[in-house]
Amino acid sequence: MTRPRNLGCVFAAHAGSDRPAVIDLFDPDRPRTLSHRELDRACGAMAAGLAARGLGRGDRVAICALNRLEYLVALFGAMRAGCVPVMVNIKLPAETIRFIVADSGAQIVFADGDFAFDPPDGVAPVSFDDAGWRAFATPDPVPAAVPEPGDIAEQPYTSGSTGRPKGVLLDHAGQCWMIDRLVETRALRPDDASVISAPLYHKNALLAVKSALAAGGAIVLFARFDARRYIRAIGQYGLTMLTGVPTMYALILQEAELLRETDLSSVRACSMGSAPASDNLLDSLAATFPDAALNLNYGITEGGPILFSWKHPDGLARPRMTVGYPIDGVEIRLVGGPDADSGTLHVRSPGVMAGYHNLPDDTARVLADGWLDTGDVLSRDADGWYYFVGRVDDMFVTAGENIYPGAVEAMLERHPDIMQAVVVPAPNALKAHVPVAFVVARAGAGMDEDAVKRHALANGPAYAHPRRVFFVDALPLSGTNKIDRRALQGRAAAQARESGTAG
Repeated sequence: MTRPRNLGCVFAAHAGSDRPAVIDLFDPDRPRTLSHRELDRACGAMAAGLAARGLGRGDRVAICALNRLEYLVALFGAMRAGCVPVMVNIKLPAETIRFIVADSGAQIVFADGDFAFDPPDGVAPVSFDDAGWRAFATPDPVPAAVPEPGDIAEQPYTSGSTGRPKGVLLDHAGQCWMIDRLVETRALRPDDASVISAPLYHKNALLAVKSALAAGGAIVLFARFDARRYIRAIGQYGLTMLTGVPTMYALILQEAELLRETDLSSVRACSMGSAPASDNLLDSLAATFPDAALNLNYGITEGGPILFSWKHPDGLARPRMTVGYPIDGVEIRLVGGPDADSGTLHVRSPGVMAGYHNLPDDTARVLADGWLDTGDVLSRDADGWYYFVGRVDDMFVTAGENIYPGAVEAMLERHPDIMQAVVVPAPNALKAHVPVAFVVARAGAGMDEDAVKRHALANGPAYAHPRRVFFVDALPLSGTNKIDRRALQGRAAAQARESGTAG
């Protein structure tokens, strides 16, 4: 059997290049740039540092930090040593972080120097900001370990929105296969410059980094999202590929004056995921970046994570709201829906996870014969394009009627003055739950609650119209840059209790 490539060497084809690989804006006033050659050497040195401390095949190495150059060196270097990096969401409560580090079995944890973290007993902490890190990452580089078939490359954790976070086991072979497909289907190039402002512990950022570097391009790395700095980076670095979630793009579009002052002509693609986007948001983006393709993505960490291509094999024009056409090698089936073209998405591909770490029962519930039950409802049109409908877990019942928030949100966002909408259940004495909407209106639109309700009643079933509408400047994001539905649901429940409708 052919042994797989090491995911830590995903940009090995460009290791001799002096083109920029990473422009690190952890400190925006003091950017740091590494070429592909320099990054390759740093990752090899990191692998040597781990090996010198007795760490190797299968050993877990946790990373608990904001986006920065050192994060990438630790990530790729750990994989080259045969170790398994565990990317930890630093926005989680300290107790949950400790759980993840302990659950993963990590022997060492790399962290920002100013990040207050008390690791579990037996886990050695190393700060990116002191001599411990510098000593760790400065030996002479060593060749990367050659994985065995089935060897795990990395172990991200789920967000834990429906319980304890679960470690997702992704192997070298499947992840290298996935990166190859993305470079090909997205036509990524060595002259691309991609911006990464989503956290590196999240699937969107991890995949964007690997695919950009694998193509020989550069990434501009932000520690945190900041709309004005993001826009300035477009002009300063000639960014070609923008990434983000709809809320991030909505905040960018609010900086109209700065956008007018910035040369945006380099942008050839705007990619967004983690939440659906409205027609109004896409219209505004198309007007702001007229030369850019607007691409909606769907992915799930357990799925590898990306399943769909931006292109159709027959060259058909891509409908605006589709999440894409299945990548060659990705098998899809829709289960339990009203017809063959709608239902819960099940997927099988080389990129699908091997399972959850130390959770055989949870693995068995979602994975059978290589088929992963994603828990997401999708639909398919006559040309084979797929569309996201909503999560099974988000569905709630109002007076006996099933409501998928995604369908109601899409209907609300067809109103010309609504940029974004999120629908959540609020407790109700008579109907168990009723829909409540949080809306970001177009600037200067003068929207009110009655207008939103009239639109909903005219364009959807009466039982699905929001009983209350709250206008917000921006929708809250969770630590993984998804809409924080739990926070909004808490606000809706508090309002229902205050009004006496909760029962």
